[in-house]
Amino acid sequence: MSEERIWTAAIVIIGDEVLSGRTQDKNVAQIATWLNLQGIRLSEVRIVPDRMDAIGGAVDALRHDNDYLFTTGGIGPTHDDITVDAIAAALGVGVVVHPKARAILEDYYATRGGLNEARLRMARVPDGAELIDNEVSGAPGIRLGNIFLLPGVPHITSAMLDSLSGRLEGGKPLLSRTIGCWTAESEVAELLAATEKEHGGCQIGSYPFFREGRVGANFVVRSTGREALDACAEDLIRRLDTAGRPAVDEGI
Repeated sequence: MSEERIWTAAIVIIGDEVLSGRTQDKNVAQIATWLNLQGIRLSEVRIVPDRMDAIGGAVDALRHDNDYLFTTGGIGPTHDDITVDAIAAALGVGVVVHPKARAILEDYYATRGGLNEARLRMARVPDGAELIDNEVSGAPGIRLGNIFLLPGVPHITSAMLDSLSGRLEGGKPLLSRTIGCWTAESEVAELLAATEKEHGGCQIGSYPFFREGRVGANFVVRSTGREALDACAEDLIRRLDTAGRPAVDEGI
């Protein structure tokens, strides 16, 4: 039997404000959660400055290494919003004003002061691109092949992801179950490795913490199959209990 196809995606977070710490990124978590529901694994995240070469280099590399690539930021109306230009240059295509995007913006800004040159920048796309619906602020997102250009504003990004739900090809969603234990992870490292080895198709991640003056860890079991997931989790609970380290189902 051939191995199950695993679909992957990467994210490029674009913006000097994120790198400087002025803005805290909130898009990675919501995109990663959404991807998992589509049966797509997030494989890598990069944060790059507002520079043509940095954006283009990251996009060109990651689009080849993954099934899908998502960018956030740099598609607004100001001079430093250069994501469209950088990606077009990296792909060797021109930049055009998308007629449907222009019409959407003309309608949206009809009672908001009209469509000026700055606002028209949000209708610019790499030649050959499609639009991603935006029910929040008018300006659409952009899709070019396996590349998806999303805004940096989290609630607008969320709305665009909703419009893409069920439209991308993917595999099975990755399921998880958390087992907590008041123990140092180093004391059960071999137990974790042995349990994972016994259950093909499952992975166990260990996440230590210090609370209430005590050391503990949450062990997250992941699998695309519910039966395999539960079998591994129950075996882990049994092994921890047998070792004298009572397990807490659903984590601590």
